[in-house]
Amino acid sequence: MCAVDIHIVGGGLAGSEAAWQLVKRGHKVIIHEMKKIRKSPVHKSDYFAELVCSNSLKSMDLKNAEGLLKEEMKLFNSIILTCALENRVPAGKALAVDREGFAKCVTGKLLNTGLVEIREEEVQRPGNDGIWIIATGPATDGELAKWLSDISGGMFNFFDAVAPIVSAESIDMNICYVADRYGVGTGDYINCPMEKEEYEAFWQALISAQVIEMEDFDRKLLFERCQPIEEIARSGKDAMRYGPLRPVGLINPKTGKEQYAVVQLRKENIEGSMYNLVGFQTRLKWGEQLRVIRMIPGLENVEILRYGVMHRNSYIDSPKVLDRFLRLKENPNIFFAGQITGVEGYAESAMTGLYVGLNVSRLIEGKEMIEFPKKSMCGALLDYITTAQDLKPMYANFGLLHAGKNREKASEQALNEMKKFAEELTINGKF
Repeated sequence: MCAVDIHIVGGGLAGSEAAWQLVKRGHKVIIHEMKKIRKSPVHKSDYFAELVCSNSLKSMDLKNAEGLLKEEMKLFNSIILTCALENRVPAGKALAVDREGFAKCVTGKLLNTGLVEIREEEVQRPGNDGIWIIATGPATDGELAKWLSDISGGMFNFFDAVAPIVSAESIDMNICYVADRYGVGTGDYINCPMEKEEYEAFWQALISAQVIEMEDFDRKLLFERCQPIEEIARSGKDAMRYGPLRPVGLINPKTGKEQYAVVQLRKENIEGSMYNLVGFQTRLKWGEQLRVIRMIPGLENVEILRYGVMHRNSYIDSPKVLDRFLRLKENPNIFFAGQITGVEGYAESAMTGLYVGLNVSRLIEGKEMIEFPKKSMCGALLDYITTAQDLKPMYANFGLLHAGKNREKASEQALNEMKKFAEELTINGKF
């Protein structure tokens, strides 16, 4: 076994999971955690794996993409899931936890191994020695954020409004039509046509809808291209018609004319199982999003796979700078894990830590690193964040698996893929 220092920057969900995957295989790790020196605005506790937003890790139901993700992670003895289940509080099908008990559990299990060294310090950049895992999350700032920006060609760090993503199969193509503006393209857009009365009713609903209030929200930190659709609407009744809903160059083959306004949907993945609403970045409350979006012709029964959100977000352009193992292309001794890679959600963040911890272990043992099956939920999510042409924060959803309507069957197939993968690793002595 090769003796090498393993440094993990950040003791959140991803950092803790990466550490666990390493120590349970007998490797010592050094966790650099700055919370006792300086806490970010969202952190309160000194424990590892602090949950800063909800206390829920979402559904455990295998018919739900989040449930499938967690079931796959169980196959690799995830410390985050183990402690979550040990500290579960009643919440129906959701895995909700006692926050403090959960964080104490993760911290205790890691420290009880005797293989974890804690360095209470703020890391400004990785050293030149050993292997480094950067798992500092979306609140990354200071000198480390500057370093990340330099090595990634510019890190995303702003109030970001993200557009909703919808299921392709829930779009009514009897109303919508496929066309590219001025006929330039290969049928990349689905278009939802609006008459004047429909547009004006939609505009009125949009400007009166409730938004999620954000602490320290500053409109000066909004890039023009990230203006929430409701902010565009408030600037004038016709603002959307001259912006993201402009009908110019789009002929509706059903009518032979340009519409009063058009909502465009663009493929979110290569297979076309998911579409995002072009220009519909928003911070509307989720119930309001569903209500307003279903006013759009052709989307009356649409299924939203990922709701639009706005938050202060920091993440790197993973497809540009990371390889398929979440390793920095220009420096193979530096790995990334957690929300800084472009995933969103507690379990998703932990999953990337699990993946990186497993592969770092294999790397220092002289074994071939592995990729999770792309037909599993874990593998599909990892594939998305390392190949997406325009990376947006993504959480587990069945659109990644091109599941269609039979989610139960898709979940079963994905889980079987991961079980087979884990069994083969064990049988071959590689796990």
